[in-house]
Amino acid sequence: MARKMLKDGEAPAVADADGGGGEGSYDYDLFVIGAGSGGVRGSRTAAGFGAKVAICELPFHPISSEWLGGHGGTCVIRGCVPKKILVYGASFRGEFDDAKQFGWEINGDINYNWKKLLENKTQEIVRLNGVYKRILGGSGVTMIEGAGSIVDAHTVEVTQPDGSKQRHTTKHILIATGSRATLVDIPGKELAITSDEALSLEELPKRAVILGGGYIAVEFASIWKGLGAEVDLFYRKELPLRGFDDEMRTVVASNLEGRGIRLHPGTNLTEVIYAKFIKFSSLSLCSGCSLS
Repeated sequence: MARKMLKDGEAPAVADADGGGGEGSYDYDLFVIGAGSGGVRGSRTAAGFGAKVAICELPFHPISSEWLGGHGGTCVIRGCVPKKILVYGASFRGEFDDAKQFGWEINGDINYNWKKLLENKTQEIVRLNGVYKRILGGSGVTMIEGAGSIVDAHTVEVTQPDGSKQRHTTKHILIATGSRATLVDIPGKELAITSDEALSLEELPKRAVILGGGYIAVEFASIWKGLGAEVDLFYRKELPLRGFDDEMRTVVASNLEGRGIRLHPGTNLTEVIYAKFIKFSSLSLCSGCSLS
C-alpha cells in the first residue's frame, strides 16, 4: 500500500472493518492464537488501546501436545519457571556439603523427596496459569478454550475440548503458538522423552543420558546429578554451550566433570535400544527437545 506524508494535525484515514465505507462486520479487531508470553502481551496491549480482542488457548496440562497447553505458554508451564524450581532444589546438595567446611555439623542422613518437589512445582504452574487468565480477563480480552486454526485472512476456527467447532471473524490475526519439543530422528526415539516429560517425571532417574550440549542440556545434567542421578552428557562439539564464550565453555566443562557428570564430546547417539531416562536436548527449553 502506498504511503504519503501527513500534514501536521491531519489524521490518517482508516478503513472500516468490512474493508469499505460501511459499518464493520467482524466479531473482533484482533484474534490471537496462543496464550503464551507473546500472545498474552500482544492481546493485552491491543486491548489497552481499545481494540476488541479474543485469544484462544488449549486446556492446561504440564506436558504439551496438539490438544493440551495452557495459559502462560511454554516458559511458564513447562519451561523456565518449573526448570528453575528444579535447579534451586538440586543446588542444595552442594550447599549441604559446603556447609560442613564452615562449621555446620550436619548429623544423620539428609533425605530427599522428589515427589514433594514435583508436587510443589505443579502447584506453582497451576497458580501461574490462573494468574495469566486473570490478567487477560482484567484487560478485557475474551478467552476461548480450544485449538485455533486459520480458515482465511479474517476467520479463525476453534476446535473446543468437546470436539465442537466455532468460527470467529476478525480484522487481524496474531499467530503466537510457539513450538513444541521434537525428538531426534533415530531408531528407538519412541523410547525417549522430551523436556516436557523431564519436568514431570513421576520418579527421579537413577541414571540419565542427555543428548545435546546447549544450556538446557547442561542445566538438566546439573539438576539430575545434583539430586543424585548418574548422568552422561553427549554432544557433537568439543565443548558444551556452542555459541557462548570459549573460555567460559572450558570452565563449565571442567565444573561439570568436577561434579561427576560424564562428558562425551564429539559424539552423537545413533540408536536407542533401551531407555527409561534418556533426554534429547538440542533446542532451548522453551521450544526444547530432549530424550530421557
